[in-house]
Amino acid sequence: MITLHHLNASRSLRILWLLEEIGARYELVRYQRDPVTHLAPEALKNIHPLGKSPVIEFEGQVMVESGAIVEYLIRRFASDLEPAFSSPEYIEYLQWIHFAESSAMVPVLLKVFTQFEVDAGTQLNFLEGYTRTEFDKVLGFLDSMLADKDFIVGGKLSGADFMLAFVAITVVEQLGAGAQYPHLAAYLQRLTALDSWKRALKLEHQSA
Repeated sequence: MITLHHLNASRSLRILWLLEEIGARYELVRYQRDPVTHLAPEALKNIHPLGKSPVIEFEGQVMVESGAIVEYLIRRFASDLEPAFSSPEYIEYLQWIHFAESSAMVPVLLKVFTQFEVDAGTQLNFLEGYTRTEFDKVLGFLDSMLADKDFIVGGKLSGADFMLAFVAITVVEQLGAGAQYPHLAAYLQRLTALDSWKRALKLEHQSA
């Protein structure tokens, strides 16, 4: 059985949603962020030295990094969520899988952190302008790519959507930028309408 070590308000939501979608048997071990620091509890370091989530345990191995976990679980349990390797969509799929934690996540997190600093009265010079430029460029690109698509690759749900959902949540819900990126906002609405997402979110909101 798969064990998911799940931290609230984290990338672990990707894995919780994926497990609900594929119907795999799993045990959910919950962790809560510190209400003051918002950091993960020290207990997660007992599972992996980085003390981060998601972490899965399966067949005697411990695995971290949400992108790697998504790729592994799909290859092992749900090949229908991945285009065939020989298909034209596979390269596109692979690029979007990694886009979520590379090109997209850097400006998104910079935007979140610089907003915290600005709200606290910190005077930012280079960083604020750089963040705004990169955020607008990367999120504008993603938004344009979703203009005529229900899902990001091949017209159907895939592992790339599980990765991009966390980006969409952060941008649309946490940063309140849905009006600026309407295609991304509509995309998130389609994902959140899925039954597997609703089940995962219900579990996410349950207390530890």
